[in-house]
Amino acid sequence: MKISDKVAAVVTGGASGLGAATARALAAKGAKVALFDLNAELGEALAREIGGTFCQVDVTNEQSVDAAFARARAAHGQESVLVCCAGIGNPGKTASRSRKDGSISHFPLDVFDKVIQVNLVGTFRCVAKSAAGMLTLEPGEDGERGAMVMTASVAAEDGQMGQAAYSASKGGIVGMTLPIARDLMGEGIRVNTILPGIFDTPLMMGAPDNVKEALAASVPFPKRFGRPDEYAALALTMIETGYFNGEDVRLDGAIRMAPR
Repeated sequence: MKISDKVAAVVTGGASGLGAATARALAAKGAKVALFDLNAELGEALAREIGGTFCQVDVTNEQSVDAAFARARAAHGQESVLVCCAGIGNPGKTASRSRKDGSISHFPLDVFDKVIQVNLVGTFRCVAKSAAGMLTLEPGEDGERGAMVMTASVAAEDGQMGQAAYSASKGGIVGMTLPIARDLMGEGIRVNTILPGIFDTPLMMGAPDNVKEALAASVPFPKRFGRPDEYAALALTMIETGYFNGEDVRLDGAIRMAPR
């Protein structure tokens, strides 16, 4: 797929981090980009910067997602590109004993459900609704109608202590990549997933300096955090390369996460 001013794109989680970098990269190629995010202040500012459209969206709410797609399509036409970056992470051990008083607790099930709903179900909700829209497009070269990129994590394959909910949600994204690609193969829609390692995002930048230094040193090479523009570059490669389909690709500097 050639990205140009004829291409409409939707990026979830597009107001910051990996999503913002991808939105900028798509816009730089000429695409008309709609940003889906909860953060209106950041989203509206970025939309002004790139000449796009901001849609305030809760990916766990079907009506919210439907309204956002309707607004994006009214502004730019039916999207042929979807990049899903919206996600959260709430760490906590499955069960633990307090060092202070010996009391025993387990990970809150409502929090577990929230992570699954945002990261996994929210991603599938956007993919399914975008795919239904893409089916209305006339096919282009090789019969292609669209391309999608989902975001998992290296935690899908080597999750650390306290990442059961997050790893389950991201593992689900990896697990559904090939089935979705096969579901849509007859309609000319490609689907791929990126598994980022440790990236320089607003969430990570809130960690203490000593923690960030130790994490960067743990990356085999290069010994630094990944840059959002590197994620964006891989996303664009997946979108533009017609033979790229049904793949899960780690982008992690060869890191394999230790237990803790």
